[in-house]
Amino acid sequence: MILIKYLYIGIDDTDSPDGMCTTYLASQIINKFKECGIDLVDFPRLIRLNPFARFKTRGNGGVSLKILNDSKADLAKKIVLDEVSKLSMFDCDNTNPGVIFYDGEITREMEDYAFRAIYEFITIEEAEEFGKSIGCEIHKFKKGRGIIGSIAAISLPLNDFTYELLTYRDPQNFGTERCIDYESVYEMDKKTFPDTFENIDYSEGYIAIEPKTPCPVLYGIRSNDVDSLKIAKNIVKVSEPIDDWCIFKTNQHTDMHIQKADKISSMKQFGCYCVCGQVKNKPIVIDGGHMFFYIQDGSGEIECAAYEPTKNFRKTVSYLRPGDIIRVYGGIGEQNTFNIEKFQVIELNDVEYKNPICECGKRMTSAGRNKGFKCKKCGNKIESNEKVPIKISRNLKNAQFYETPVSARRHLSKPICRMHFD
Repeated sequence: MILIKYLYIGIDDTDSPDGMCTTYLASQIINKFKECGIDLVDFPRLIRLNPFARFKTRGNGGVSLKILNDSKADLAKKIVLDEVSKLSMFDCDNTNPGVIFYDGEITREMEDYAFRAIYEFITIEEAEEFGKSIGCEIHKFKKGRGIIGSIAAISLPLNDFTYELLTYRDPQNFGTERCIDYESVYEMDKKTFPDTFENIDYSEGYIAIEPKTPCPVLYGIRSNDVDSLKIAKNIVKVSEPIDDWCIFKTNQHTDMHIQKADKISSMKQFGCYCVCGQVKNKPIVIDGGHMFFYIQDGSGEIECAAYEPTKNFRKTVSYLRPGDIIRVYGGIGEQNTFNIEKFQVIELNDVEYKNPICECGKRMTSAGRNKGFKCKKCGNKIESNEKVPIKISRNLKNAQFYETPVSARRHLSKPICRMHFD
């Protein structure tokens, strides 16, 4: 039996807020591979890591490629290192590329490392020590922080996954306004949703497939399957040349960053969780339009936030009232506040307690502390101090999910249209 050996390639931290995109660099590498007769095994992978990482570039995503470990492996390594050297945004202080090559089996230890990179923080020193311990060939550029995500990108198992088709601009158009026919995007969404998703934020008239940064990407379409992406690409119209395009297999929109917390007190800052709690107070809005409230359980409480960029989601949050039991999904940021990505109603508090109604039909008022109720209309009195429970109508529904709009959604957050994917 012939044992097939593979070479895994991980690349991360090559972009900056001013340009570049690690996926674009990957597409250029793939093109060079094709010219040299080097074929990929499976799709290139785009792996998003901890959204609360302190030293992340824009999307905190690493890329990995898998090829046969044959006579062209050394040539493949040279191509990768040359392209990273040529295209990375070295002028940016926060851009510190890292490349790893690995030719062994992906072990459970490596998978555990990858999940740590999504859930927690890993230092450059930790990543380098781990990489050496498993036999990675490590290449650091500047500080080399990208090795953290590079190792994770090759190691992460994908039980749930999506695909993203990315089209790239002609380099001479980088940084200029994109020329996308928005009507065709609406048509594409109508014909391909929910197989494709996150295309448009209808509440804001926001075209989500179009980046808002000066990166090489012209547009990106996300989907549950490859065929839908190819259909979508044929529908979207642009009036500028598409220089290249590539489909990535990714952990985007899988909730892979979410850990289940049994109690509020077990959650840690910069982690991402789902946790159940009872709403403690009515949500309030502060200057800037941010909305805050607390949830509590037997172990403690935590402040939850729906920030201004979540737009109409804040109105949904405003419908919560004390006593509601909800499950919140999101992460804990710099201020130890839980940033809500979505929530599910577990049990609504749909009862209010009011003064009883008199026999004459008038609602009674208090007769004084512990003196029962009296009717101002007819003078009738009752000795009971117990208010009457009244079922009220709510704008929320039990068991239903409510999510932030597309324009405010994190890369890893699973939209409601994918909640049946496990």
